[in-house]
Amino acid sequence: MTEERKINAIKHMGSGRSLKELAKHLGLSQTTVSRVINNSGNTHRISEATQKRVLAAAAEMNYKASPLARGLRSRRSQTIGVMVPEISGGYSAAVLSGIEDVLLISGFFYFVVSHHHREELLRDYPALLLSRAVEGIIAVDSALDVELAVPVVAVSGHLRSPSILNIELDHTLAARYALEHLQRLGHRKIAFIKGQSFSSDTEVRWQAITRVAAELKIAIEPHLVIALEGDDPTPEPGRVATQKLLAAGMPFSAIFAFNDLSAMGAIVALREAGVDVPSEVSVLGFDDVVGAATNNPPLTTVRQPLQEMGRAAATALLQRIRHPKASDTMAHGSESILVLPTFVERKSTAPARR
Repeated sequence: MTEERKINAIKHMGSGRSLKELAKHLGLSQTTVSRVINNSGNTHRISEATQKRVLAAAAEMNYKASPLARGLRSRRSQTIGVMVPEISGGYSAAVLSGIEDVLLISGFFYFVVSHHHREELLRDYPALLLSRAVEGIIAVDSALDVELAVPVVAVSGHLRSPSILNIELDHTLAARYALEHLQRLGHRKIAFIKGQSFSSDTEVRWQAITRVAAELKIAIEPHLVIALEGDDPTPEPGRVATQKLLAAGMPFSAIFAFNDLSAMGAIVALREAGVDVPSEVSVLGFDDVVGAATNNPPLTTVRQPLQEMGRAAATALLQRIRHPKASDTMAHGSESILVLPTFVERKSTAPARR
């Protein structure tokens, strides 16, 4: 059979038999063909002519080595699982972008599952991901209360376990940036929009705010504190929360919102009520998501380096996967990697009216 006829025959074969049949029709061992296709021909001293012959045939038949089969042989799947509350253009998407940056250059794939903070999904997803042979899991704002047989890195999860490495923001510094800014502008009556109870950051951030407020002698008035409700990943929960603050009839000159989306919703509610932002009420957000800079007015916000946190999580997880013994030692020495916020002043805040 001529070389051309051999290749044409191989084109019509099932991909599960491609390597075996390619080796047979080229008159080579499967080991030789595999080494050439996996770029180790020179290492094993396979002649250049043979390498060219194998690669030409493989290209002609559109042969692709199966990552799954390769993983089964090496007991490596080159795959991780990522758990997020939801996938949108905000928080989760920014963290995922950072995770993807690292994985793309590392040859790893990833599965993403969104749980919307539903308890049954938070309980079942780890086992589901493990059934897909993931080598590790990144949990983004996801409360995991089970020990897993693979490395776990949490982004804003605040999970206290020797087996979990946390990527966390310095919330105390974030609160200081925000409150000192409002204090410098002369704001004394500040309303606060807290996060939903299911968000991992809600309690940690609020504790930081109350500590810093006490240090700065800023009074937090209970009737000016309201929590977001529901899991709608849009500005709507912030709009509703602000409507309730306005309906209570207690004056305030600034709002410090849990995130940028709720800050955007607050601005909508204030405008609907005929209140100008920022000349009458300043609004300060958190995260610096896509759209914060182009909002009307552009949001003053505490920038949480979400992409950087995603990159740090992926880098740390791959380190644990590749060097499990060394990573276990490091994990017991340090449970978290602290990431620093920055402050971005735009046009949604202004001096308080006297």
